[in-house]
Amino acid sequence: MNWLAHIFLSEQSIDFQIGNYLHDPLKGRVWEGASEDLKNGMNTHMLVDLYTDSHFIVSQSKNRLRETGLLKSIVIDITYDYFLTKNWNKFCNIPFEKFTQKFYKDATKRLDFMPTNAKESVNKLIKFNILNKYQNTEHLKKAFERFDKRLSEKLLSRDSASSYFEAVYKNIDLLEDDFLIFFPDLCIEVKKNINSEKIKHWRI
Repeated sequence: MNWLAHIFLSEQSIDFQIGNYLHDPLKGRVWEGASEDLKNGMNTHMLVDLYTDSHFIVSQSKNRLRETGLLKSIVIDITYDYFLTKNWNKFCNIPFEKFTQKFYKDATKRLDFMPTNAKESVNKLIKFNILNKYQNTEHLKKAFERFDKRLSEKLLSRDSASSYFEAVYKNIDLLEDDFLIFFPDLCIEVKKNINSEKIKHWRI
């Protein structure tokens, strides 16, 4: 799953949400003095990734794109964030705009307590309103293009996220069906491992 899903799949604690987001940019490393909520958020990120990578529905989604490809997992992660945005009200009882704006506001207040690398990553998320970049398939295409800009020339010569867009668009309904089966399963799995009293924003 991608950034929006990780922040949603968190307890209602800004440090937990930030930790769930920062796991990848910081490669799972926490800084001295980080809160327990932030550490727990990072641990939940790992749980989400492990469960996602092993789920048969996610494998089915990847196989809808092409037989082989280095970036199939990334493409599905981004595409699933698009489906989460599209189906937001099925899973969250807080309106999308209100949820994301509260996260940005609360995260801004925590920036001064972060080391530089963490601060830069969270600030970029806020500054460019990244969580709100999956409103339609054109946004999805641009998300693939943004991801490609982060790749080395060597990797781009072998694969690119943008090259999957046609297959994603062609199979968009089937992929959405996959997501709507998979995501409730993921929520149930995460719920087993976090404080259920702190996820009252979930509808599941």
